[in-house]
Amino acid sequence: MSLVKSKQRVADHGEVFTPPWMVDAMLDLVSEETERIDARFLEPACGSGNFIRHILRRKLAAVEWKYGRSEFERRHYALLGLMCIYGIELLADNVAECRANALDIFADYTNVGESDDLYHAASYVLTANILHGDALTMRSRYGQPIAFAEWGYLGKGKYQRRDFRLDVLTGSSNFTAEGSLFGKHEIFTPIKTYPPMTVRELAADGSGRQPPEAA
Repeated sequence: MSLVKSKQRVADHGEVFTPPWMVDAMLDLVSEETERIDARFLEPACGSGNFIRHILRRKLAAVEWKYGRSEFERRHYALLGLMCIYGIELLADNVAECRANALDIFADYTNVGESDDLYHAASYVLTANILHGDALTMRSRYGQPIAFAEWGYLGKGKYQRRDFRLDVLTGSSNFTAEGSLFGKHEIFTPIKTYPPMTVRELAADGSGRQPPEAA
């Protein structure tokens, strides 16, 4: 693979991509975390998703090993694995490519297409988790403070979402437990909490449709 898209992008943004062999070598250093489905990873300059793709593949391998015998659990824990991967990227084309690459990997593993609710739910998650912004200023392309969704799987096909501001989370090093991205100290109050949602409801939110009455 080419490590640069253009010399101008290198000059303007310092954009150089990490080769796959190096990504794998770095992830091997934290292999226990990459193989934990609910371990959260944030790539603050994610580019087209070199790290995100490799992390997702490792998480999906863990899903297969643990839940491969149950199609219901396999699909829902695969989505949880995707929910626990985050990225920030300065360039719009990289954001779109990163989301698309991750969605392709997820869709291939779960064997879903664009007509499936799980596909649209995954697309919605990636829109919330892979953001167009500047990790240094911690602001979005619109100049607003970056906020990330903390996703949790409640079981029985339902997920919980709470949104937190990144600038608050990055000040959490003295309070977080076990290096978690989202702290448990009382100062970490979500800016928004959503009701539990099913895959179908997530898909409806992502497509702008009204969810069917039957969840």
